[in-house]
Amino acid sequence: MENQRAFTRVFLEITKYTERLAMLSEDILQIYASSFRENWESPALTEYTTDETLTYADLARRIARTHIFFELSGVRPGDKVGLLGKNSVSWVVSYMAILTYGAVVVPILPDFNPQDAQHILNHSDSVMLFVSDHIWEHLDFDHLPAIKIAMSLDNQQLLGHHLKNDDMVNKILTSLTKAFNRRFPDGFGPNNVAYGIFPKDAVAEINYTSGTTGFSKGVMLTLNNLCGNVVYAMRSKLHYPGSRSLGFLPLAHAYGCAFDMLAPLAVGSHVTVFGKMPTPKLLIKAMQEVKPTLVLSVPLVLEKIYKKQLLPIISKPSIRRMMAIPILRGRVYSKIRAKLIEAFGGEFEQIIVGGAALNPEVEEFLMKIKFPISVGYGMTECGPLISFTPWRRFIPGSSGRTLPGLMYSKILSDNEAYIPGEICVKGENVMKGYYKNPQATSEVLDKDGWLHTGDMGTIADAGTIFIKGRYKTMLLSASGQNIYPEEIENKLNNLPYVAESLIVQRGNKLVALVYPDFEAMDKSRLTSEMMPQVMEKVRQELNRLTAPYERVDEIQLRANEFEKTPKRSIKRYLYQ
Repeated sequence: MENQRAFTRVFLEITKYTERLAMLSEDILQIYASSFRENWESPALTEYTTDETLTYADLARRIARTHIFFELSGVRPGDKVGLLGKNSVSWVVSYMAILTYGAVVVPILPDFNPQDAQHILNHSDSVMLFVSDHIWEHLDFDHLPAIKIAMSLDNQQLLGHHLKNDDMVNKILTSLTKAFNRRFPDGFGPNNVAYGIFPKDAVAEINYTSGTTGFSKGVMLTLNNLCGNVVYAMRSKLHYPGSRSLGFLPLAHAYGCAFDMLAPLAVGSHVTVFGKMPTPKLLIKAMQEVKPTLVLSVPLVLEKIYKKQLLPIISKPSIRRMMAIPILRGRVYSKIRAKLIEAFGGEFEQIIVGGAALNPEVEEFLMKIKFPISVGYGMTECGPLISFTPWRRFIPGSSGRTLPGLMYSKILSDNEAYIPGEICVKGENVMKGYYKNPQATSEVLDKDGWLHTGDMGTIADAGTIFIKGRYKTMLLSASGQNIYPEEIENKLNNLPYVAESLIVQRGNKLVALVYPDFEAMDKSRLTSEMMPQVMEKVRQELNRLTAPYERVDEIQLRANEFEKTPKRSIKRYLYQ
């Protein structure tokens, strides 16, 4: 018996050890080398505002030139390089050059204020910076002592340096073309595309979260983490040679970065980079021009379309009467679906929603009309993907299936299918940790490699995840029931005259903080003096839609929008 126990202990230790060593056989840098060679003449990147297009040959050539620039500037593999600017072809070229050189990309959301951006650059130990001119104007370069050279993303010109003298900088810049020609005397062709072999657990990117609950942390993503996301996209054929992508999500955010840039470029897709503010009007125009074959979106885009355009139509008495008759209801749904599909370009296979939870009412309606939509689940700490199911097999209300063969999930509860608990995940995509923050790392990564996500939910058969809300935002009712404020907010945000809301607890009372929809108020000729009475009716309607223990006791109006993170999530911690 003792021998059997000893064997079991050894077996478990070996299992844990092999789990830690398990990594993908694919190498992400070699994936790009192959893609660039195989798709040499195909279009890779187009700047939406100018129609400037780079083929894969152009992209590979500019990457090789940047690698030489790194060498001449003293940047070594493993060094950190900051990348701060809006979406652009130049941004993508810089990212791919840093990654394939073996350096560490530090992408910074352009919506971070200058002080936060400077803190990130210093905290990450970045030695070089690529930055948009309009952001550079607000940075204090004297307070970025580790940055050797700062280059413009707009025109590839020198913006500043901390080298010994100007002659050294001028020598680097003037000798770049000569060095490139010496390196490739017969010209740069497909056979010249070659990238180094680095350990798969080497850090490839430090992505600073925009956090709704406090200070940002530097998520260390390895080459293998990025590869896990890319390999999943390749296996699922989300992108393919010649497919089209419109990159309007921030590329500095893990979601847009992985599936609007890294995955498409790995298979020969054509990425149109959208660097403008993505208003619904501009987006629809761009979609109809680019006609993407896959659309990535955040919930806000679809929720605005539903509330501002679809809800007024389906709320009309005549339409409601038609929808009460099965034959006519099908025609109404078909017509709405066709118009929506056309609005997004008309040639996409599906729309994938991520970055936050989709409002259940919006999702339910889109499912009713059989709109090709699926909701995925991820977080920066997984670079970002945890779960996803293609739309034809998507289960409404879920966040997709835990990535088979790549990720594993479990729920910390007595019955993970019925009793919500914290969602924990492990696998290829899970980060290495938080940069220079072992305490924060130990709080979310346990000794067995499980990442504690902070999200509450359940898991059904085959690893399908159902999210209830955030562990840190969960409230407790006076009678002991768990209250997930996000669920109440979703219902409240769909009611008239509510632009956005936040549910907080004041003693034993639930209070809804509401920023009104002033545009809707103006259309209905409502004055600010009338709003308390209007909001009381909204509160009563909300309480008819919620469970007894979720009922809101009071609505408090706000004159200004809630303060948000760069990815437009409300900073909840400011209002608790």
